[in-house]
Amino acid sequence: MQINRTSLLVDLAIVLALILVGVVGYKLSPLLLPRADVLVEPEPGCDLHRAACRAQLPEGRRLELSIEPRPIPVTTPFELNVRFEGGAVDRVAIDFAGVDMNMGYNRTALHDDGAGRFSGRAILPVCITGRMNWQATLLIETGRQRIAVPFRFAAGH
Repeated sequence: MQINRTSLLVDLAIVLALILVGVVGYKLSPLLLPRADVLVEPEPGCDLHRAACRAQLPEGRRLELSIEPRPIPVTTPFELNVRFEGGAVDRVAIDFAGVDMNMGYNRTALHDDGAGRFSGRAILPVCITGRMNWQATLLIETGRQRIAVPFRFAAGH
């Protein structure tokens, strides 16, 4: 029985391509599905359309998230401001995801303004159905852990 070299090379190339796709997918998965060591809920009564929202973080830290203008607009840039108390934070990003409909990747890295303050600008895409439920997940990295804080709100007509 003779082994066809071309067939063997094609099979080997397919196996290597599948392995490569798996490795790349594994490495990029935190971008699409961020891992968090700790999930923290915001304080009860949070309404980002009316005021800043707060959350108590591990190790005595506190945060305050503010989105302006209010109410939160759709298809118009808005300002994001996060203030931390009680400890240093390395990086902050915010991920906007449709609760009932996939609206694609929409994450903004916030800039470190110093003194525990981070800021940035974002924009929500319009939903063809009008009003949309959103989850804005604040992604916080400290020297020891990754913390996720989900804030829910509705936006649109």
